[in-house]
Amino acid sequence: MTETLDATVATGAKALLNTTTTVTVRPRYEGSNICTWIGFKHVNYLVEEAVLDHFRSAGLSSRSLYEEFGLGLDIVDLDTRILHAFHLDDTAEAKVTPDTKDGADTLGFRVTLTIERDGAPVKAVASKVRVSLRPDGYLQSAEQPPTELAPYVVQRLGAHLAGTTAETTAHGVAVESADTTALGEGRGTHGPTDPVLAELIGDTNAFGWKWRIPYPYCHFTERLQMSGYLRQMEEVVDLFLADRGISIRTLLDDRRWIPVVPHSRIQILEEALMEEDLYTVYTVEDVFKDLTYTSRMDCYVVRDGVLVQTATGRITHGYAVIENRRDWSLVNFDDHVVRALKGEAAPAAAG
Repeated sequence: MTETLDATVATGAKALLNTTTTVTVRPRYEGSNICTWIGFKHVNYLVEEAVLDHFRSAGLSSRSLYEEFGLGLDIVDLDTRILHAFHLDDTAEAKVTPDTKDGADTLGFRVTLTIERDGAPVKAVASKVRVSLRPDGYLQSAEQPPTELAPYVVQRLGAHLAGTTAETTAHGVAVESADTTALGEGRGTHGPTDPVLAELIGDTNAFGWKWRIPYPYCHFTERLQMSGYLRQMEEVVDLFLADRGISIRTLLDDRRWIPVVPHSRIQILEEALMEEDLYTVYTVEDVFKDLTYTSRMDCYVVRDGVLVQTATGRITHGYAVIENRRDWSLVNFDDHVVRALKGEAAPAAAG
């Protein structure tokens, strides 16, 4: 590197680790699917944009990291709590505070999104984010990473978890390789008829989905990115609810109920590659009285006959009733919804 570039990296790394930044963000129109409320996926996109802007402000944008040093910026852990609902055209002040401990092997950040309600600022989102820098493996290898960034560089996503519980769950058991998902199957296949899904689901209260990873969900030419997993989480919830007879449209038409998400988290454990078949298992873990339910999402690929877990995540849902075009309020689950979530059959009719 030139002396000028050396100085830029040194200054930028110092800013990444020590300087708090703020940026104004606004949710995209695409995220307003029911009335003018913004779904959890697009709220997480705002968190991602704030982190990317933090790198940009430090002079180490995702573009320059890749083009100058061959390093891909990957969010590998995204843990977000939504405290107040976002609406279309809301603007938020996103504050990014560095949170990287000495000796850490990922870059850590705390992100808060503040919006205005009734003329006063309120904290709408609190998120914890961890970032890895992954050397490009598709084009010609770059030089050694800059010294200041080297602690956060991994040869494969998930390598920062080596020796932890999360890492040991990332490698499954040998399975028979199933046929790849045929082109044109749209949303993929689901259910116990697929042998891999049947093994993964077993007798648990889970739903399984096999799906071919398309290039719009990937980045840096080859691998599924965090925003792709957010889309996967949103999609598997939709398929699960439909499979249980309480689809989004069904509850909207019958009761004007919509799902709301106060908390979500996704961790990348290994890499999932473009055009691999991704096996996603969605398991309801707990129904808390009749107020919320928590579920786990686990994602796998089959490589050389071995099941490899690439990501895990959790999401908490409640339900709200649409009161008018501006307002909604939380509601309690009824017996039909609770039974559907738990995978229980409806009681037999009397007589």
